[in-house]
Amino acid sequence: MALHSEFSGEDTIAAIATGITESGIGIIRISGPSALEIGEKLYRGRNGKADFSTWKSNTIHFGYIVDPSVRENIPSADMSGSREPGAGVIDEVMVSIMRSPHSYTTEDTIEINTHGGIYVMNRVLELVLANGARLAEPGEFTKRAFLGGRIDLSKAEAVMDLISSKNEFARKTAINQLEGQVTAKIRKLREAILYETAFIESALDDPENYSLDGYPEKLDKKCLDLMDEMDRILDFSRNGRIMRDGINTVIVGKPNAGKSSLLNFLTGEERAIVTDVAGTTRDTLEETVRVGNVLLNVTDTAGIHHTEDVVEKIGVDRAKRAMESADLIVFLLDTNAGIDEEDISIADMISRQLRMGKRCIVLLNKSDLPSHMKDEEVKNLFRMNLSEKTDAGAPIVNYRKISFCTCSLSTGDGMQVFVQRISEMFRTGEIYAKNEVFLSNVRQIQEVQKARDSLGLVRKSIADGLTEEFFSVDLMNAYTALGRIIGEAVEDDLVEEIFSRFCMGK
Repeated sequence: MALHSEFSGEDTIAAIATGITESGIGIIRISGPSALEIGEKLYRGRNGKADFSTWKSNTIHFGYIVDPSVRENIPSADMSGSREPGAGVIDEVMVSIMRSPHSYTTEDTIEINTHGGIYVMNRVLELVLANGARLAEPGEFTKRAFLGGRIDLSKAEAVMDLISSKNEFARKTAINQLEGQVTAKIRKLREAILYETAFIESALDDPENYSLDGYPEKLDKKCLDLMDEMDRILDFSRNGRIMRDGINTVIVGKPNAGKSSLLNFLTGEERAIVTDVAGTTRDTLEETVRVGNVLLNVTDTAGIHHTEDVVEKIGVDRAKRAMESADLIVFLLDTNAGIDEEDISIADMISRQLRMGKRCIVLLNKSDLPSHMKDEEVKNLFRMNLSEKTDAGAPIVNYRKISFCTCSLSTGDGMQVFVQRISEMFRTGEIYAKNEVFLSNVRQIQEVQKARDSLGLVRKSIADGLTEEFFSVDLMNAYTALGRIIGEAVEDDLVEEIFSRFCMGK
């Protein structure tokens, strides 16, 4: 779908643009070809007239919203100059007028600022709908801004991200995308790909003036450089998503290892029951806590062990599923008890998740008590399951995915190191310090990944000695995938899906 700057919706749409709750101010937004006409039917100034034709664009005016079906709908004045509302006056208002194309939607738009009562806002909206507008669909105002060419698709998505932002990082990321940081980066990548495609096509059409001698090697280097750029974007965007939405963290371990104590430590309150009796947590508990400069969406789980208890079995199954959806697994080991078969079984489950890209911190708890666990024993839990080896062939642990930390949840010793390890694993300090491009959602990340994969196919064609015609196909696939991020060559159903997630009135 190409952008059309001359776009104008056939319908005039309206909705309440503020929250449907008691408040000081409520705003009813009207946009479309009949917006000014509808506004003139409902608005009366102090002089009893609606003279929108004399108003300049982007100005605001005091007056009244009236029911045009009621005859005495104009405020009347007595000799002292005070005015009495007519029977048809609904509310005192401030009305803003924005003429096309200088509005949010690029269409004629008016916004009626009423008092913020729920009944009042709905009453004004009912009058607007009765006089020629239809109720806007979720996100339709922003959709019209996109279709009108005022914003691209990545900026439209940034609007929703800004509305739903829950922390400073999320707000900053949304603002950067709204100001065009993502758009500029994507356009730069597309320009580089399009240049190579155009060169190939020119050389094939006019071989006398364009030589392809040595070109495959140059193209291979160019594709590699572009893939490195995309890898950087993907890396920071995935970690950025975690910074924005929080790190999905699951606490696992056998019964009585200290899982509930960790949850209570993180929340700063007695959120979970802690006793010397094993198995007090029989279901998952979920909390969102701030640790350092990140949010942890923490799930405390039942102790993972073999049990014949039906309820405990359900809790254990939920604990296993929680690991599959987590970004970070915190594995509690009781150093005072030593390693047993249950710890080995849990480590095996975690190792499978590590191979899928998850990260893990092993907390060696109860450092205030005598230890019956050696460091080598702990590391061997994962060496026997992870396939990476040193040059000499000895198995190793991937320390980018797993980290070990000794602590005591009873005294708090070692917990600062735990927080630091989280920051190191998810590069939160680097993310905050650098002004990087962050893609705001999974859709955008997937499109960059598709573009990267297409460039990888170009490199494979070069390595296989194929002719230049094959390069163009995959180059254009990469170009198109990146275009879908900003809304160029995007399918109508995708546009509908994206804007359907917006709130009403935006």
